[in-house]
Amino acid sequence: MSKLVSIWHFTVRAGLSDSLGGVMVQTRIHDFLSEAVTARGAEQALIDFTDRTYSWDDLQTAVDDAEAELKAIGLRPGDRVVLVFENCISAAAFIFAASRMDAIVVVVNARLTGAELERIIAHSDPSIVVFCTQASDAAQAHSVECSATKVYGAFVEAAIFKRASSTPEPVFSAPSEQVAILLYTSGTTGAPKAAMLTHGNLIAAAHASAKVRDMVATDMCYLALPLSHIFGLVTFLAVCSAKAAMRLEAKFSVERLYDALQSNVTHLPAVPQMHAHLFHYVREQNKPACNRGVLRYVSSGGAPLDPVWKREAEAFYGLALQNGYGLTESAAGVCLTVNKLGDPDISAGRPMQGCVLKLDMHSVGAEPDKGIGEILIGGPQVMKGYFRDADESAKVLTDDGFFRTGDLGRCDEEGRLHIVGRSKELIIRSGFNVYPVEVEAALTDHPEVIVAGVVGRTVSGNEEVLGFVKIAPECTLTEADLKAFVHDKLAPYKRPSRIILAPDLPAAPTGKILKSKLIDFFSKDLTNPQESETGGGI
Repeated sequence: MSKLVSIWHFTVRAGLSDSLGGVMVQTRIHDFLSEAVTARGAEQALIDFTDRTYSWDDLQTAVDDAEAELKAIGLRPGDRVVLVFENCISAAAFIFAASRMDAIVVVVNARLTGAELERIIAHSDPSIVVFCTQASDAAQAHSVECSATKVYGAFVEAAIFKRASSTPEPVFSAPSEQVAILLYTSGTTGAPKAAMLTHGNLIAAAHASAKVRDMVATDMCYLALPLSHIFGLVTFLAVCSAKAAMRLEAKFSVERLYDALQSNVTHLPAVPQMHAHLFHYVREQNKPACNRGVLRYVSSGGAPLDPVWKREAEAFYGLALQNGYGLTESAAGVCLTVNKLGDPDISAGRPMQGCVLKLDMHSVGAEPDKGIGEILIGGPQVMKGYFRDADESAKVLTDDGFFRTGDLGRCDEEGRLHIVGRSKELIIRSGFNVYPVEVEAALTDHPEVIVAGVVGRTVSGNEEVLGFVKIAPECTLTEADLKAFVHDKLAPYKRPSRIILAPDLPAAPTGKILKSKLIDFFSKDLTNPQESETGGGI
């Protein structure tokens, strides 16, 4: 058996106490909405990208209308609903409406290409595809391609496409068994892989997130993180669980963020790139540094924390910057810091409520003498498995219910987790997950590319995607040619910022590309800015 070292353990309760001293117990994620309507019906719940304000009663009406549309088109319990969107009232409405009907929502960023979307639809086998068209030109374009039918209601606007056939999944009364969300972690090219997140997973994660952020009903959360990403989705549910309010932005806008911070925003969860854009904007526009106003909580997630950048951020906000660690398969919430201003800690923090961590010292890349092992996660946040993929599920889920992250970490004397490396080679760009295999597949689709290797490189608090391809010596293919070739195959944040073409790549005797050597091997080529571009972003 592998040597396992337990790090930390918090127990989880069935629910959180409300202001009246009762205990709320949820079995479905839409219970958060029902409870908020009962407690705060006429109070402000959401401000959308048009600055329109919705009360909790308004949100419930939007959900009612969305549910009516889903019922009218024949949605059944256990069916999948692919939801293509950028943050808006209709996305929230259809997520909760599907929950009411025990259907499973497949959350998809509208900025994916048509080919990527088609692969997700083919794999998830939905009965219905919903495009939230009001807030997203990309969703509108996808809806036109599918000849979807426009529908209107308190959710404002959407387009719905009914597929000819689909097989429902079994439905369970237990929240720990009933799947609420499918979230794709990789494989939008090649073999798809979707984490099955149950209502129990998401409820536990939302409670833990709200608790560690000390979120209360009077708070206002600025939410530009996409609800199609686990960080944004769980934050949305945490706000609902706390009966707080949110500014739900369709796209990140540094101008809107700056203005919001001058008003009533109390919580700012973001990825490093968002913070960096804000700092640059303030300097470029010669605006005053952040007026804290009522802001009391700032966090950064989705990328490792640089100590110099952390100090800059804390000086800007006048608040401690909290850092965390999480994965789609663990419904985001694993660890989070709870530090005071000026604390030099750059760890991922201690485990959140309900989470149990172990280190496997026998995993690939482990260094037991340094206390470094593979991070295993247990607790109610851990996914049920990968959708219709028992083999892949068995590879990552242990018999006792722990999830093998593939990430390497260590625990310090204070019980805080430090991320050492990502053995899965995951690249986190502007808070979005980029899996090298996806980008490699797009590059090797070109007939003149022999092999390709993709790695990430830290730059300005973010990670950029770098592509390296082997071509024949007589080949005339250029970097610009390849960037144009993959442009429509990959979402913006997946596109390489540089593609290096060479007659040979560093490789093992077996022919396997030695990815660890690529950046050093081509360092001179990478310093040449001639064909460099920013690629995708937030």
